[in-house]
Amino acid sequence: MITISPCPNCRSTDLYRSKLVSAGGGHAPNYLPGLGSMWRTAKFYLVLCSDCGLTRFFASDEATAAVRSSKKWERV
Repeated sequence: MITISPCPNCRSTDLYRSKLVSAGGGHAPNYLPGLGSMWRTAKFYLVLCSDCGLTRFFASDEATAAVRSSKKWERV
């Protein structure tokens, strides 16, 4: 995983990371389309700065590995 500290907004080091969270799908928006499997959506971590409230999303290693071969993503 990439370096997440300090917070890019306020420079705080009081950051918290969630457990893996589903990226959605089904009746919810799919925030990482094409990066999961047919039966499992991709996952990501949330990182929250407890000082300023900035929340960032980081795709799991499995999702980032799948992005290069996915037809639903294009390189910019």
